[in-house]
Amino acid sequence: MMTTLFYILSAITLATAFLTIFSKNPIHSAIYLVLCFFSIAGHYLMFNAQFLAIVHIIVYSGAIMILMLFTIMLMNLNKEDEKNKSVLTRIAAVVAFGLVAFVLLATFVKAQPQLEYKTATEDFQSIKVLGKVLLNEYMVPFETASILLLVSMIGAVLLSKKEHING
Repeated sequence: MMTTLFYILSAITLATAFLTIFSKNPIHSAIYLVLCFFSIAGHYLMFNAQFLAIVHIIVYSGAIMILMLFTIMLMNLNKEDEKNKSVLTRIAAVVAFGLVAFVLLATFVKAQPQLEYKTATEDFQSIKVLGKVLLNEYMVPFETASILLLVSMIGAVLLSKKEHING
């Protein structure tokens, strides 16, 4: 039963992830991404991580997707208004993508797996314990993520501003 449910959720996750990438309409792409997030939350429920599943739905499917939809609507993505990119720009984008992919691949290959796993005596499903761990041991990554979200939101607003040409 659980194996069948896992395969169904995995198929939904993969299908909606590919539809997110290959969809021509940005609104449809955002909706497919929400469906992908819900199926990932289903995986969390299968792992008996109810708190993580609920937070995932609230944060990703709620807040992040609303932010993305506002960004899409602010930018007014129309194909007619889009300028054609030069060949040099496209080649630079492919080279940049290749370099980033190479660095990530090299990092994953060189990473040493942790051979010994420590078992924790605390229940990390507890909100109290999770809050202590998040705001003590992982304070810097938590704050870095919040700064990253703030910078991306400011960048989206700046990109959406129309430049006035005097003349």
